[in-house]
Amino acid sequence: MAVSEIVSNTNESLILVDELDREIGSCSKSECHEGSGKLHRAFSIFISNKHGEMLLQRRSGKKPLWPGYWSNACCSHPRRGEEMEDAIYRRINQELGFECPLTYLYKFKYQAQYDEVGSENEYCWVYHGIYDGEVKVNRNEIADWRFVDLKGFEADLKTSPESYTPWLRMEWMEIRKNYLEKFVIQD
Repeated sequence: MAVSEIVSNTNESLILVDELDREIGSCSKSECHEGSGKLHRAFSIFISNKHGEMLLQRRSGKKPLWPGYWSNACCSHPRRGEEMEDAIYRRINQELGFECPLTYLYKFKYQAQYDEVGSENEYCWVYHGIYDGEVKVNRNEIADWRFVDLKGFEADLKTSPESYTPWLRMEWMEIRKNYLEKFVIQD
């Protein structure tokens, strides 16, 4: 089942941060992503199931940055005045139509340019959750989705890295190195 509610817009106010992830102000989502971007707070959520498969989403063609690219389960931003804890659960429900417990893994700063359109310049908090129920994707946000086994994902990532968002590639290197046990369910 899919939904098509509009859950974000270019005017929403995002949280600007300094090099240490301290809040220093806010500006619109569109301003945060213009040119080389303004450093702002973001989050990225990885979901795996009891089989150790990972949920990937193909970003909607309506997205201004990296449309049609494969990425992890959910990525977005807390809004000005919104706690990260509220933002992650709000967004996973809006994009994927479910709720599950999420565990904080780590955070990192990165900048990635998308052609002449704009860029991501984010202090990104990375989370992981385990979920085995029904997925109800929001078609305004997600064009396609699938659960993939980790070996197949890594093989595809190696042969076709250009099919994946830059943050997914960076995050997966860190997860592979330090957090992979969270994706492999022990019976």
